[in-house]
Amino acid sequence: MDLQTLITLTTGITLLTCVLAVAGLHSYAQGKAQRAALVDRLSQTGQIPVGRRRRFRNLDRRLRRTQLGKKLELRLAATGLDITPGEFFVYMLATVVGLWMIGQAALAPFFGPLAGLLGIWVAVQFLNWQRQKRIEKFINQLPELSRILANATQAGLALRTAIGMAAEELEAPAGEELGKVSAQLAVGASLDDALGELADRLPSRELVVLVTTLVLSNRAGGQVVGALRNLTETLEERKETRREVRTQLSQVSMTSYAVPVLGVGSLFLMNGVKDGALDRMTGSPFGQAAVIIAFSLYAVGFILIRRLSRIDV
Repeated sequence: MDLQTLITLTTGITLLTCVLAVAGLHSYAQGKAQRAALVDRLSQTGQIPVGRRRRFRNLDRRLRRTQLGKKLELRLAATGLDITPGEFFVYMLATVVGLWMIGQAALAPFFGPLAGLLGIWVAVQFLNWQRQKRIEKFINQLPELSRILANATQAGLALRTAIGMAAEELEAPAGEELGKVSAQLAVGASLDDALGELADRLPSRELVVLVTTLVLSNRAGGQVVGALRNLTETLEERKETRREVRTQLSQVSMTSYAVPVLGVGSLFLMNGVKDGALDRMTGSPFGQAAVIIAFSLYAVGFILIRRLSRIDV
């Protein structure tokens, strides 16, 4: 191979490499732009939360593929918390480990696993509490939501437009949830599916009645304004009734939480009066069985008090 041929071949390879490099950079930039557009669209529909930089991305990606991760994702979406399933799972594990070490060091080694189980229960109850609090706020906003929809439809606006207007005027959580519904409608979802997902995220009798009224009126083409006017008055009355019932049962609710707290406090008191008493008590199978039975009875008492004091309005 002569020198001229070698130079030509080297020049050709160099030009081909440059062309491939330019094509690769163009494909990378195009893919990055498409990914940003996809993330922006999914963020508007509520499927991807926006805001701060996310932690534990690899764990979160793997967790979302499992059945537990999917259920946890739905539960977190209902609470409105700005946290991913991976982050919540890591924080829950850290809480379990911390309570395990505290129970083992402050009481006795036998109480370490029990404290760890308590950490899992606390995490689940925290999600339930956040979800219920968000549902209560949404229920309190339903009369105003129904009034806005009635005024908008009476002015001649379509129901989809009325939902978007309500999403802009109402505060969170109603504004956020209706924003998700409006975004889903904008990308082609049907009104039945979008409102059905809203009812699944925030289950309540009031919301089910509102969703059913909107869906049936949209299908049958009935008079939406009159139905929404009547529904607004009904929701206002139910709102006042729920407030009165919650006030009357506040003392019973505090009692349900005071029962297990007194049980745990008695353990610390026992160990403080006589150092090492819990170690000796849990050193035998009979003592361990007695502790497990006692905790089980406290749990049963907590559940019974909560169930007996629950009044569905």
